[in-house]
Amino acid sequence: MSDQLIFATEVILNGLMAGVLYALVALGFVLIYKASGIFNYAQGVMALFAAMTLVGIMNGQVPFAHLIKAIFGAHITHFGWNVPALLAIILTMGVMVLLAWAVQQFVMRHLVGQEPIILFMATIGLAYFLEGVADLMWGSEIKTLDVGLPQGLNVWIDDTTYGIFGYGFFIDNLDIVATVIAALLVAALVAFSQYTKQGRAMRAVADDHQAALSVGISLNFIWVLVWSVAGFVALVAGIMWGTKSGVQFSLSLIALKALPVLMLGGFTSIPGAIVGGLIIGVGEKLFEFAIGPMVGGATENWFAYVLALIFLVFRPQGLFGEKIIERV
Repeated sequence: MSDQLIFATEVILNGLMAGVLYALVALGFVLIYKASGIFNYAQGVMALFAAMTLVGIMNGQVPFAHLIKAIFGAHITHFGWNVPALLAIILTMGVMVLLAWAVQQFVMRHLVGQEPIILFMATIGLAYFLEGVADLMWGSEIKTLDVGLPQGLNVWIDDTTYGIFGYGFFIDNLDIVATVIAALLVAALVAFSQYTKQGRAMRAVADDHQAALSVGISLNFIWVLVWSVAGFVALVAGIMWGTKSGVQFSLSLIALKALPVLMLGGFTSIPGAIVGGLIIGVGEKLFEFAIGPMVGGATENWFAYVLALIFLVFRPQGLFGEKIIERV
């Protein structure tokens, strides 16, 4: 087997695993859009906020320490103990549920019946507000996140690990773990949506708000539930991306990479988010591998958006999205 083919295999595998990370972020968009029709621009910032909160809790950091010092003059930055990773994840999830309740109670509840553009602008405001709160709570410096996930490159060769006809290639251990976790998360979300009372209520709300109200479904409860689940997805994505590249404010920009994923897979499809992520991940890696050297490289920065633009022209609902027909 030629070195070129081995390298292409490595590129495809790494692309698949990068696509899973994109899909994790896209899942949060899909969940909220399906249940409320809101395109949540703040999903990327929610991943950042969750990751920063997790690091802060694990390190025993005092939230709003800089603000406390500025107001009261007390220089207290840490409680003096560290919190185990699992307990910190559980506490962070509690914070994300509280955030979901606050968003519904103080923002979205007052915008029921407004035009979609108003709701979208509200999520933009929410994104910048969460960035500011995260900065005040935990500081703006780059943080290292370590919850015990395996990291580092692994050379897969022969009987030592895994191989293809005696040739080796490099795979990031974190990407392997992220792939497994994402697969389990998607299976759990599908099972929750299909086989639980709350999941069926979420689907009913997505289909028709008025009909859901008429059979006694609480829209407020469902929307808090949806934002909580989206917060959990954001926490998982924040852990993966934060472990991979550090917890920093550029982490919020992963939402921009999720947009082409949504355009390919469809805004209302959980499987579509996964398939779209895999297509984007593999496509950008292969395009950079095959075409990048001919055009000077750096094609990964724009390939996904060009592909999304093509889909918008020829199939705007995406691969798995619902085609909306309006009759006048």
